[in-house]
Amino acid sequence: MWTPEIICVTNRKLCKESLTVRVEKLAAARPSAIILREKDMRPRSYGRLAEEVLEVCRKQEVRCILHTFYKQAEKLGCREIHLPLSELEQMSDKEKAGFDVIGASCHSVDDAVRAARLGCTYVTAGHVFRTRSKSGQHGRGIEFLKSVCDAVDLPVYAIGGIHTSNIHLLQDTGAAGVCVMSSAMTCEDPEEWMEGLRWHANED
Repeated sequence: MWTPEIICVTNRKLCKESLTVRVEKLAAARPSAIILREKDMRPRSYGRLAEEVLEVCRKQEVRCILHTFYKQAEKLGCREIHLPLSELEQMSDKEKAGFDVIGASCHSVDDAVRAARLGCTYVTAGHVFRTRSKSGQHGRGIEFLKSVCDAVDLPVYAIGGIHTSNIHLLQDTGAAGVCVMSSAMTCEDPEEWMEGLRWHANED
């Protein structure tokens, strides 16, 4: 039986409510973690938002992974960070040592291998299925995900277009779990949505 970790990824532009309210609802649904992916913000504004979100997650005892702005993460005492590979390559070994968890976004097997060499503790692989955020682009597919899982000795999280209707297709890929953004930001009832993902993960 596959019991995937479910990681929620934020995008405040998709929310009908404030992002902190949405995060609070998602945290109550007990995901494995929440990635605060607001990489278009200015560092100082992101830092202020991150402080609020970290507090919400601490209260709910849900892991919060900050994204891109590793200097703000250091200031806030957050030891979990997710980075584009280009940012990861610029970090010094001393800066990396300040984090217990380092993730990177990977779009090929080569990306995943590079991320592992650079000290990542997990990677995301995508986009697996067609998704609204990558309009007009086909998903890289199940075989792509399998090849990434086979290439690295790290937890791999599928990302891109994952819903209750297709999560079961990932159960034999070797993925540790999934990352979901759009439906996490827009679903009416986060607890019901999370339950549905877990329920459908092992459909035949």
